[in-house]
Amino acid sequence: MKIARIALALGLIIVLPAGLWLWREARAFLNTPPATPGVEVHFDVPPGARFAEIAAELVRKGLVTDARKFGLLARCTQQDNRLQAGRFALNTGWLPEKVLDELVNGKPVLHRVTVPEGLTWWQTGRLLEAAGFVRFENFRDVIADRDFLRRYGIPFATAEGFLMPDTYLLKKPDDPDNADGVRNAAQACAVVGRLVDNFWRKAASVWPNAVKPDAETLMRWVILASIVEKETAIEAERARVAGVYRNRLEKRMLLQADPTVIYGLGAAFGGNLQRRHLDDAANPYNTYQRPGLPPGPICSFGAAALSAAVRPEEHDFLYFVAVKDGGAHEFTTNLADHNRAVRRYLQNRRSAR
Repeated sequence: MKIARIALALGLIIVLPAGLWLWREARAFLNTPPATPGVEVHFDVPPGARFAEIAAELVRKGLVTDARKFGLLARCTQQDNRLQAGRFALNTGWLPEKVLDELVNGKPVLHRVTVPEGLTWWQTGRLLEAAGFVRFENFRDVIADRDFLRRYGIPFATAEGFLMPDTYLLKKPDDPDNADGVRNAAQACAVVGRLVDNFWRKAASVWPNAVKPDAETLMRWVILASIVEKETAIEAERARVAGVYRNRLEKRMLLQADPTVIYGLGAAFGGNLQRRHLDDAANPYNTYQRPGLPPGPICSFGAAALSAAVRPEEHDFLYFVAVKDGGAHEFTTNLADHNRAVRRYLQNRRSAR
């Protein structure tokens, strides 16, 4: 018993000071801002980011003083899995609980949205509408507005092809249910302007000698880039596909590009391209019936597709067909070899079922 009492006394001697120290450390952390006076800092929370990464970044930006203690605070309050994605206006003069509350319950000043490659303008509009940034009707009107197109140097009837795929931080309307058409149009104009500005910024690194092309060359490159984007997702094939279409144009062959026909069918296309679609000469985007490039781009494309259109691969290929759905393509120089490649594709497709 005497030994037990001694052990208990020693334990208390050790534990009580440790507990007192921990309490003081926690109290100091919770009640001392990183800076006085504080300054506003914009802070980004990416979708799916781990809390530990966010805590470390908060420390790096001077918004909290200790990542481990901030993590303990979040776990103790059961908020470590409740962070919102977006850009927040935080302050280095805030206490940790205020910072955490803002990341969990506050309203981001900017919200993150990703526009992937290969979307048509109407798919992009629906995506942005679903994310709460625009109304589709306003988006549709802006991308076809002549003054907008002239201001942004777009030589087509719409901004199709200039809605640059990327991840954006955008401001949502303060009152998304507002019926004020002027305010909604201004919001759509601002969002579309961001996408188009990003196109010109990225395209500048693609132009030969960093010189913007004339309107005719620009139109040709943009249209071809949109077709390349739709034809292949394989990086190594893009310039080769662009070379095929350049060769066909030089030989005055029909492009015979399925994606252009599909684009001309519009949003109502059901996903099954049929012979009657290929025979429809009324479709202005039907490159099976109409010579040359279609009248405009058919989707949004990335900088890699634009680079391929600007610098097509030099070769003699005139045809290509997928080896299997969603995979690489087989390129050929003559129709006989192409037809054999098509038969192999159809055989592979049947074998995969």
